[in-house]
Amino acid sequence: MKKLLKYLSPFAPDDSGACSVFYELGGITVICDAGGCTGNVCGFDEPRWHEKKSALFSAGLRDMDAILGRDDMLVKKLAKVCTQIPAEFTAIIGTPVPAVIGTDFKALERMSEKATNLPCIAVETTGTNYYDKGEEKAYYALFEKFAVDKFPTKKGKVGIIGATPLDTGFTHAKDVTRGMNFEEIVCFGMDSGLDEIRKVSECELIYVISPAGIKSAKLLEERFGIPYQESYICNIPSEILGQTEDLWGKNVLIVHEQFAANYLRGWTEGGNVDCATWFMFLEEFAKENDFRIKSEEDFLQKIQEREYDVIVADNNFKRLLKHWDGEFIPFPHYAVSAELRNDRC
Repeated sequence: MKKLLKYLSPFAPDDSGACSVFYELGGITVICDAGGCTGNVCGFDEPRWHEKKSALFSAGLRDMDAILGRDDMLVKKLAKVCTQIPAEFTAIIGTPVPAVIGTDFKALERMSEKATNLPCIAVETTGTNYYDKGEEKAYYALFEKFAVDKFPTKKGKVGIIGATPLDTGFTHAKDVTRGMNFEEIVCFGMDSGLDEIRKVSECELIYVISPAGIKSAKLLEERFGIPYQESYICNIPSEILGQTEDLWGKNVLIVHEQFAANYLRGWTEGGNVDCATWFMFLEEFAKENDFRIKSEEDFLQKIQEREYDVIVADNNFKRLLKHWDGEFIPFPHYAVSAELRNDRC
């Protein structure tokens, strides 16, 4: 019952994270469900749905299709769609239903490729993990399958892994890269297509702006020798920086995805700053008192034990802090509250 949320809204799940990575890459994405998970993605977890087109479908499984694991029905539907919509690849995203019945995603991938003559990526998400786990699986599958050829390195070209609306609150690459001075910047999966995935070896450096991208960055370093750097290069709103610049002598807690929290800590002066996250937590990028939040009760206990004077977090967390009388500084996180950043271009 540790994941039970009594005060907070549910966070974006792993199937939403996978869909977010695939959204702009020119493929046909099928969510393996009866319709409910697709409605959640399109209605709540994917803000680009209102401004950018994507071939995103529900498998529309009936009860007995789901219970009996009728993979042939899904593949038949996918093959029919591929005759009507041009696509460079197909993707099948898991949900609780295939997780419960034990769907063989590798077999589903092979069946789909045979039926459509297109590359297929089947992502074994379950709908029970958080969004960044789905992003990690989707990024890794993309680079493993399509980034196979070595291209000459382009001087001044850098790539960004992890730039999804769920992490950044932005829907366009220009907002993510604002202020960066490079010859060419590519946000993989945002305002870029599958060709940029194939040509990732042209980059002389990869910026990883969320823990979900580290596994892929290590793959690319091993395969092509591309160095990577952990850095949340998105601009932090000036109103947040203005409130966190001078916190001398105060105990401060920053709650966000790990790399965003680390980045903001670097701008904070004078305070004793800890970072926490509900999502992926990599020890190699953590400081001594940083921690992963396991539950609402765990979060409140840590606040009480460490006597934080200032908390920087998404507005949604105010619901948990009714009996805490410190200073609260809003730091939006779309995967938590579906709140887009208001400092877009």
